[in-house]
Amino acid sequence: MTWFSNSKPGLESKGPSNDDQAVLALRNFLFDICNQNGGGHGGSAIGMAAIGVALYKYMMRYNPSNPEWFDRDRFVLSNGHAAMFLYALNHLTGFDDWTMDEIKGYASAKTNGYKTICHGHPEIEVPGVEVTTGPLGQGIANAVGLAIASKNLGARFNKPGFDLVQGRVYCMTGDGCLMEGVALEAISLAGGLGLDNLVLLYDNNQVTCDGPLEWINTESVNDKMRSCGWNVLDVEDGCYDVQSILTALQYANTLKGKPTMINIRTVIGLGTQAAGTFKAHHGPIDKASVEQSKLAAGLDPSITHHIPPAQLSYFRERKAHGEALQQEWDALVDAYESAHPDLGREFAQRRNGHYGTEWKDILRTIDTAQFKDCATRDVNGAVIEKMWRAYPALCGGGADLVNSNKVPYGESDVFHPSVGHGRYIRYGIREHAMAAISNGLAAYNPGTFLPMTATFLLFYIYAAPGVRMGALSHLPVIHCATHDSFAEGQNGPTHQPVEVDSLYRAMPNLTYIRPCDAEEVIGAWMLAMSKQDGPTMISLGRDPVGHVPSTDRFKVANGAYVVKEADNAQLTLVSCGTNLHYAVAAAESLSNGGIITRVVSMPSFDHFDCQPREYQDSVFPKDGTAIVSVEEYVATTWAKYTTASIGMTGYGYSASNPSNYDRFQLDAKGIEGRVRKYLGDLDGGNARMAGWRQI
Repeated sequence: MTWFSNSKPGLESKGPSNDDQAVLALRNFLFDICNQNGGGHGGSAIGMAAIGVALYKYMMRYNPSNPEWFDRDRFVLSNGHAAMFLYALNHLTGFDDWTMDEIKGYASAKTNGYKTICHGHPEIEVPGVEVTTGPLGQGIANAVGLAIASKNLGARFNKPGFDLVQGRVYCMTGDGCLMEGVALEAISLAGGLGLDNLVLLYDNNQVTCDGPLEWINTESVNDKMRSCGWNVLDVEDGCYDVQSILTALQYANTLKGKPTMINIRTVIGLGTQAAGTFKAHHGPIDKASVEQSKLAAGLDPSITHHIPPAQLSYFRERKAHGEALQQEWDALVDAYESAHPDLGREFAQRRNGHYGTEWKDILRTIDTAQFKDCATRDVNGAVIEKMWRAYPALCGGGADLVNSNKVPYGESDVFHPSVGHGRYIRYGIREHAMAAISNGLAAYNPGTFLPMTATFLLFYIYAAPGVRMGALSHLPVIHCATHDSFAEGQNGPTHQPVEVDSLYRAMPNLTYIRPCDAEEVIGAWMLAMSKQDGPTMISLGRDPVGHVPSTDRFKVANGAYVVKEADNAQLTLVSCGTNLHYAVAAAESLSNGGIITRVVSMPSFDHFDCQPREYQDSVFPKDGTAIVSVEEYVATTWAKYTTASIGMTGYGYSASNPSNYDRFQLDAKGIEGRVRKYLGDLDGGNARMAGWRQI
């Protein structure tokens, strides 16, 4: 066990150091922020003040004048409820957007349209915030993604005398984050990958929202981290001793081959009447404690939001320092481009995220004849292989199912400590971390990485919180979800995702696309590769597809389009994915039997909803004729388009593919029978006026 402490007897008699005064100034500022609007999550932030000084004054490479500087160190506040910690430090060190007026907006009611960048939890859209954090544990996984990104770029571009990519990742965490499954998944992976550019700072205050940590967690965190392949350092006094924290940080930077956790003992709500208890987690700070702290700093307790000039100068020095760091780096890049012109051009391309049009040309011209009758998961694998070669930003991997997902990769392209420039990540069976780490990769710099993930659609239930955070944060990630129906077969209802689509179709800013054949898989990739403001999920089947006429990769962008038109149609069937070919067969039988039927392919609700009303009405007429959706899912989202739905009302069954389609009446025969009964019930009436129903 390595302990860091500079505490010396009699040190207090020498008077407070500049560091001591800075810590006190930061705490007093946090008191004011916490009390300005009657509350907030101040306890952890107050306890972490000395850690903040060590990081932002001494350790991190960053430029307050340019929060987006490419080679900055990245700081992630995984315990995002302590947001005022980050906000206060951004203000003190001179980030231009973090004015005192903005700070005063923290915890305000925000009435009459008032807005502030001081949100209750950090949000990525705000300068000086690397990732959106709030749900505990997500930030740790994001930090792993950021560290992979930096490692990958350094391995690719750094040359002797030219360390273009030096950026390290510092992640702040509390007790709660370290109990979350997503954090443990990511911690395990980071240890296996040897991410020695990642430092986790554990705010060890031994308190949770409900009470003492010992009520719910008695394990040795240090032993657990070591067993996951991490270095562990300890700081005895994390409340006051800035230099001990700094010594540990500096030592961590010398350690190679493993990530490092620094276990820093702190006191939640230090200096308040609630210190050391769960009561300090949130809420206003008692008046007496604030007065005492202000007086200790030589301040008038009645004056708030005032930073003494000496302490403000102490922090603001970082602004000029950061500008100088970036100027030195810019000069290094210029010299690198002269010494290594080809790599210099590639490095510039990765920074600006522009990769030409080759990938578009490939997607436009792929001949789908080679994929006749192929399962969409197989086609998807072939497309990934082509995009991987043509698009250097594409990276990522799968959750231990890539053989079933049909995701190709070469051994030489695996990201590993021995092959740092590899782009394929072996995530193992860690779906949640896979999605959250991908968000970190995407957040590193816009366009530098386009992460992809892969697993069965059902197992994206495990990944859902990470997928949601990516959608909320507008981060482009491509999620490849295979085995997306009860055609999964004998594995049974545990693997048959009849309801999972409803979650993802309802998720704002996530595009869910369910292609029916090779042509539409290509169209889905055209859209997914082009989307720069959020994730896409491509839902794919495992079984060979049946015939669907007139599919068109370019019409996938419409969301829905007619694949079988019919004059004077009495019925429209709409479907997608693995069920569409059954709907086509049913339509043919119905038409031959006197019920003229047209067919619509609807791979993307999101894209259809963006179309002009005139186009939407041409796809789904409002003349009162029946419009029936057909899908092997629970029909929660079809009612806004259709007059009736054929779908699941329960879970699947462990049986063969044909058996399940027959069992649940979702093959051509079943569809036809259910439609005929529905039309009989309508008895020629207006289907829209009759209202939507499950049939």
